Amino acid sequence: MFEQETIAAIATSSKNGSISVIRVSGENSFFIVSRIFCNEKGTLIDLNKKKSHTIQYGFIFDGSKKIDEVLVLLMKAPKSYTAEDVVEIQCHGGHYICQVILDLLVRHGVRVAEPGEFTKRAFLNGRLDLSQAEAVMDVIQSKSELALSNSMSQLRGSIKNRIQKLREVILEDVAYLEAALDDPEHISLDSFDETIEGHVRALLKDTNHLLENCNNGRIMKEGIQTVIVGKPNVGKSSLLNCLLRENRAIVTNIPGTTRDTLEEDIVIGNILLHLIDTAGIRETDNEIESIGIKKTKESLEKADFVIIVLDSSKELSKEDYEILDLCKNSTGVVLVNKSDLQQTLSMQEIRNLSGKDVISFSAAKGDGLDELESYIKRQFIESKIEEKDDLYITNARQKEALVQTKDSLEKVLESIELGMPEDLYAIDLTNAYESLGKIIGETLEEDIINKIFKDFCMGK
Repeated sequence: MFEQETIAAIATSSKNGSISVIRVSGENSFFIVSRIFCNEKGTLIDLNKKKSHTIQYGFIFDGSKKIDEVLVLLMKAPKSYTAEDVVEIQCHGGHYICQVILDLLVRHGVRVAEPGEFTKRAFLNGRLDLSQAEAVMDVIQSKSELALSNSMSQLRGSIKNRIQKLREVILEDVAYLEAALDDPEHISLDSFDETIEGHVRALLKDTNHLLENCNNGRIMKEGIQTVIVGKPNVGKSSLLNCLLRENRAIVTNIPGTTRDTLEEDIVIGNILLHLIDTAGIRETDNEIESIGIKKTKESLEKADFVIIVLDSSKELSKEDYEILDLCKNSTGVVLVNKSDLQQTLSMQEIRNLSGKDVISFSAAKGDGLDELESYIKRQFIESKIEEKDDLYITNARQKEALVQTKDSLEKVLESIELGMPEDLYAIDLTNAYESLGKIIGETLEEDIINKIFKDFCMGK
């Protein structure tokens, strides 16, 4: 069986470093490592006789051959990441030496772990619920302070605690309904409609709040999808370079230099911006440039935030008007570039045309950069994503489960309004209970669980 096998994997990066870690988990982990762990003279050290949560110094031997000088960390069940006996071997960094030790462990009876298998065991052994397990990978992949903070909150059980409270309310109502339906002579359902309606409305309020936070959760995790748009040669690529503080994009005086989208990540304040520098929008017969313009329009449809770049030294062109029209329903700001040149455009006129705030900017000198960054912070950090003790769902699977929960709760209200039999309430309430259970992994099929963990990194 899966749970009875002892597994091992390299838990650190495949790139060379000063230290690497090989993790071993399972009931035979102490015994197996003891067969290759020796003192300097080559005498085997029995790790079963050592105390848990201690560090042992020694050497890895392959027979009489000394492989490496190591530290061995011991964690006896259930006080380990997997809730199993765990041994972590800290050896010298480098892929080759790690692979030699891992191969040696395999020869002595371990199986190489599958991606995410350590966390999967933590889940199956009750060490983590599924939302906490998914938060582990989110912590690893965090690219900003806010993303890390939210992932750590979920790892500590914030989702689990909230979901369990909702499920407890539903369970109590279902239990009462089932008891009353089974024993109507002794348990009355008189006026219970009002009681259950109040409970369901409160549950819906909490569910809707979590769903409303899902988009902000996505922004925390993936960053603000920020599209830089404008006609050719207005300074889009120069703006990207300004924000990155490096010459990442090619800048020339030749219109149409940018033929494809260029994507980069930066952190402003404590939130990630996913910047997309797009091909300039204009009429063209060039097939490659036309494809780039098409991709620009596709990027605009998916954008959280749009930075429209105009050339302040020239009158608005047909392309400028087209761009302003394309972005009229988008959240964003107009950047009037080349403020270091003779000004032709009126800031107020641009405000009136675009319906957006306008910032004077010079990509050549960096003037207006601080104002732009402050504006983005106000738009997303201060007004939408607050640094407070709130729960932001970042996982698409969890969001889908919340949508299913909402649908089931709304069906309960509909049944109450139509005067339907109480047993229908119980069916829809049970469905809501099970949908919430999917979030923390209490009502998921094995194949779905396997699919979730296969996307984890090796050694985790």
